[in-house]
Amino acid sequence: MARVLLGGLLTLVIAMGIGRFAYAPILPAMQSATGLGGDGAGLLASLNYLGYFLGAAAAGWVPHGAVRTWTFRAALVASVATTAGMGLTDDFLTWSVLRFLSGLASAGMFILGIAMVLDALVRMGAESRAGWMYMGVGAGIAGSGLFVALFGGRLGWDGDWLALGAVCVPMAVPVWLWVQDHAPKHAAIAAAAAGGLSAPLLLLTAAYFLEGAGYIVTGTFLVALLKRMPDTAAIGEAAWTVAGLAAVPSGLFWAAMSRKLGGWRALIAAHLAQAVGIVLPLAGLGAVGGFASAALFGGTFVGIVSMAFMLGRQLSGGASAKVVGALTAAYGLGQILGPLPAGIAVERTGSFATALIGASGVVALGAACLLAGMLLNRPAPSPGASPAPSGRASAEKAG
Repeated sequence: MARVLLGGLLTLVIAMGIGRFAYAPILPAMQSATGLGGDGAGLLASLNYLGYFLGAAAAGWVPHGAVRTWTFRAALVASVATTAGMGLTDDFLTWSVLRFLSGLASAGMFILGIAMVLDALVRMGAESRAGWMYMGVGAGIAGSGLFVALFGGRLGWDGDWLALGAVCVPMAVPVWLWVQDHAPKHAAIAAAAAGGLSAPLLLLTAAYFLEGAGYIVTGTFLVALLKRMPDTAAIGEAAWTVAGLAAVPSGLFWAAMSRKLGGWRALIAAHLAQAVGIVLPLAGLGAVGGFASAALFGGTFVGIVSMAFMLGRQLSGGASAKVVGALTAAYGLGQILGPLPAGIAVERTGSFATALIGASGVVALGAACLLAGMLLNRPAPSPGASPAPSGRASAEKAG
């Protein structure tokens, strides 16, 4: 079990913590050295989100067995190569292709890797240990941020990309060896088919779309908005590192909360905490508010991901890859759409207030969807009836 969990954790370090999020701390040096403008930087980010969305939409349909394992391994190689490749050129068109392909690879690794690890943990009766795997996202964010802060000035932006790509190579070895797929038993296939679509699952997907649209506003603009305000201008990069550090234990914390409160209630609590954190920079609390916002951001978004996947798997009757793919596609679409109105609001008002309030409201609306899903997932008891052994029954326990 330890090998499976470590393989899953390193999968998320490579695909998410570095492959997706290292762009944020390296970007200022790229802009300074190459003249990359804000519009170009935004386009590169959007292309990465687009690749992630398309990869998420496709990954859930990759069949079990050797095909899934080798598709995952191809995504692993592509993720490492596109990370290092960013440091080999300053051509914008090449960057665009690399960031798009990096998004595709990240989605493939994320969805297939999580699905294979979750399935393996279920077979071992250790599903509750999944929270350890999600530490990889925060570890990658914090590690890449600290790396750039410590060595970026010496290596330059291109050296940062090359070095992070090189760091990924030894981590990729255990991922290659330990994260593999095994074709499910006939009973598991039947259970997955029995889960099907349901109103609670659709509401969970809607909430996850709204989470993608809301959280990404903070994920995109946190450093910029803190630097713009005089009382927080000095903590921008430090706040990003705090967000990564807070994300490291958040999977474990929210897994414990899920066991204590139930999956639905814990997800609602995480959404509400994140909604508060998004608007904290507007509360006039200075550096305290900035760091608290970063901590609530990092401390909730990974937990929301892990809890949504576990609950979605239960609601679908065990169809891990398909439900993870559908949820991630919804999340990815939210990430594409969320920054657009936020950026327009910032340009028109000259302030982040409208964008942050809107993002907070979107995440809170997601909490309302979850509340509705929880209520719909509780069928009225009928005398003498025994509960059906389905994914829905398992999800009722999680609520």
